[in-house]
Amino acid sequence: MAKYFNFFPKTSYYKSKDSTSLDVVTNITSRFNFDDRLKQNASTYYKYKIKDGDTPEILASKIYGSPEKHWIILAMNNIVDPLYEWPLGQRTIGKFIESKYSSPSYANTSNTGVTGLEWATNNTQAYYKVEKRTDTSTGLYREDRIRLDANTYANVIISDTSYSLGDGTPLRIVVSKETKTYYEYETELNENKRNITILKPEFVIDIEAEFKNVMKDSK
Repeated sequence: MAKYFNFFPKTSYYKSKDSTSLDVVTNITSRFNFDDRLKQNASTYYKYKIKDGDTPEILASKIYGSPEKHWIILAMNNIVDPLYEWPLGQRTIGKFIESKYSSPSYANTSNTGVTGLEWATNNTQAYYKVEKRTDTSTGLYREDRIRLDANTYANVIISDTSYSLGDGTPLRIVVSKETKTYYEYETELNENKRNITILKPEFVIDIEAEFKNVMKDSK
């Protein structure tokens, strides 16, 4: 990572409010973004699902031969802060949920005695009406999940109806209801972060050259 920041521009910074301690530091807020056309070209990348234990540095070392190239993986996936935008491991996600939902806004464990994890597991974050329409002659179906407020959800009638369209197509429509807890919500968000795209190694040389030129011009 040290070599990565060597290419960043410098900026002036005052260490104190009296403006007497001017210093020059690396501007780590600078960003390099890939051309959207590159990200949208399926021939330049492949899909990857992040595993527990994977870090940007570990993946860069495996794929590109150097952990210093981790920024390529982050830029390819528009990740600015890997601390919050990279998926947590199975052991860590539970601790995160416990900490987040122990706050006064949720469980307020200091007053209720309920842990944040218990609160997140037992409280509903979203309500859904699910409609599944199936062409019973082909088995093809379409499923829609419609998010509702709690009151509307309570009045949804569960049903299972079969009938034929005017052209004779046999349809079966099943209406059901689902809820999502805060625990399920957080774990789903975390799992979705695992799906990333990896720039193919053969394009790295050109991207590195472009990165260095962009950072050089910004100095």
